[in-house]
Amino acid sequence: MSRMLVLQATIFILMALGFFFKKKKIISREGQKNITDLVIYLILPCNIITSFLSELPGDAMAAALQILLISLVIQIIAVIYGKVLFAREGEDRKKCLRYGIICSNAGFLGSPVAEGIFGAGGLMLASVFLIPVRTMMWSEGIAIFTKETDIRATVKKVATHPCIIACVIGMLLMLTGAQVPAVILTPVQTIGRCNLAMSMMVIGMILAEIDPRTLWDPVVGIYTLHRLIIIPALVMLVLHFLPVDPTVKGVSILLTAMPAGSTTSMLAAKYDVDPQFATKMVVFSTLLSIPAILIWSIILV
Repeated sequence: MSRMLVLQATIFILMALGFFFKKKKIISREGQKNITDLVIYLILPCNIITSFLSELPGDAMAAALQILLISLVIQIIAVIYGKVLFAREGEDRKKCLRYGIICSNAGFLGSPVAEGIFGAGGLMLASVFLIPVRTMMWSEGIAIFTKETDIRATVKKVATHPCIIACVIGMLLMLTGAQVPAVILTPVQTIGRCNLAMSMMVIGMILAEIDPRTLWDPVVGIYTLHRLIIIPALVMLVLHFLPVDPTVKGVSILLTAMPAGSTTSMLAAKYDVDPQFATKMVVFSTLLSIPAILIWSIILV
């Protein structure tokens, strides 16, 4: 419990710093975008590679296969879940809501939280869990907005995403037991340690752009309830009856309990599909994810 409270306090302080710097215009919108790109393309991949090189249990590969299968099943069910749950909504809202059920902010927010709670092994499992998530994001997720999919483009995006490449490199190093020279490993580890701080400050910057008066929408409230509470509770219930590694179970539930991904509003704006509503989904669910993550963390530890 002490460790959990320290982690939550750290996350809150880092978010508050990002919020402060954005409000004071010390960091501009362009600067925020640059920091986000730096996290996605450099800091997080280094963090992922380092997680595979840490002291992991002997059955780490079995756990990785377990969580990969669990994530795949969750993603398939999420497609059906979103279609059924929001079938009566207007066409534009329905697209945003369906995408928001499939694609959460598990990659950006979930990875550092998983590392903070479960250590390097948790980050490694989180990285594997996100492979089906990212694949679905660029296939079914894009199809929701465009009504078409380009298989070749999807394969290319998945294969060339820096986090996926980092997973492959990490797995190869773990399986082969290859020793990385210190002159390479030390910079990678040093960069990777910045992940929690930079990721949480970016979330704070996003929150700084919110006008609280425009947030509430009953449908967004229903979406947030399912995204943060009901869906992870269902995952926890099912995994309780399966012979699953405890860390695999914890990481799977935690990453399922993440808010809407920022790509929800980005794609809604790109394809002119009610971007204001999509932004409400992202902002409202992100705000409520702070206490929700604390609750889930206490339950899972």
